[in-house]
Amino acid sequence: MGDKCRDDEQLMRHWRIKPPPHLAGTITCMPAAVANKPQITPGLVARAFQRIPLPHPRALVQPSNTTLVNLETIFSTQATPFTRTVTLLGQHVQLAIRPTTFTWTHGDGTTATTTTPGAPYPAKTITYRYPTTAHHLDIHVTITWAAHYRVNNGPTRPVPTTVTTTGPTTTLDVVEATPALSGTGH
Repeated sequence: MGDKCRDDEQLMRHWRIKPPPHLAGTITCMPAAVANKPQITPGLVARAFQRIPLPHPRALVQPSNTTLVNLETIFSTQATPFTRTVTLLGQHVQLAIRPTTFTWTHGDGTTATTTTPGAPYPAKTITYRYPTTAHHLDIHVTITWAAHYRVNNGPTRPVPTTVTTTGPTTTLDVVEATPALSGTGH
């Protein structure tokens, strides 16, 4: 090959930048369209993913506002996968973003981690039984988001980082109920 390329190619030298020291690698002829296009790296995509505004959904609790000691209290949130397209170095990068874990803070010093967002009643997919009474518990959910990306409709690759968001607080009281008979004939 020498140091001559065809008219539709460009002579390129590969460099190794990381880990140091920087070393000159091989010399290659590359198609000019490829040689002149900046390369989107996983690190560049990871930094862009960290800057995307992600949802901060609220933890939903049922029953809401007040629950009973030893009653299954249902937890859920509204977090679903979505896509975003960003432009990096003049190229379109599509991110497929999805929630991967949900950490539920019950407000009484306990937490639980799940891989699903739960669902409202009657599903009961994520529940917690409060063992004692409490007032003004601060409930919230922390979500870890992951993503895959494609550059200019190319192959799909994983983004090498995750991003965590915490939703706003929901307040809950835990009370005891006392059974009482009522009505005629009692």
